[in-house]
Amino acid sequence: MTTSFYLAAAVALASTLMVITRARIIHALLYFIISLFSVSIMFFVVGAPFAAALEVIIYAGAIMVLFLFIIMILNLGAEAAAQERQWLTPGIWLGPSMLALILIADLAFLISRGGVYTNGLYAVTVRPKDVGIALYGPYLLGVELASLLLLAGLIGALHLARRNVPEEGEDGTGIN
Repeated sequence: MTTSFYLAAAVALASTLMVITRARIIHALLYFIISLFSVSIMFFVVGAPFAAALEVIIYAGAIMVLFLFIIMILNLGAEAAAQERQWLTPGIWLGPSMLALILIADLAFLISRGGVYTNGLYAVTVRPKDVGIALYGPYLLGVELASLLLLAGLIGALHLARRNVPEEGEDGTGIN
């Protein structure tokens, strides 16, 4: 099981390096999703399957969708759409696909071996109810602050993406 952890960690490092070095946002997002999946597998290996599921659902699912919505909000017109079609050639899927195949093989190995790494101890099972009680109990202030931070980021993105449309009677220069 230690080998599976290190394999997932190597994929996480490689894909995160690719996120940092990519010039195109779509390419970086593909590698970022692979990085999040590999972190999820590392959680699974160390005995935290619930944290692994949350990693996939929250980060690889919801936050990636939010990034894609922001990219759609920042739509720059027909010329940008044509350029994006050029970027989405089948070749850019090769790197993320190879890393995803490594993760799938690692996950299949883990499932075939029957479980998680316990290091000679019992694996602690965390139930979703326990997480909910903790989040909305002693950590309520942190959860609310995080939600306000995400809301502020969303409003900021909408403000930055909003186009200035001249009002009636204005020629766009600000002089009436």
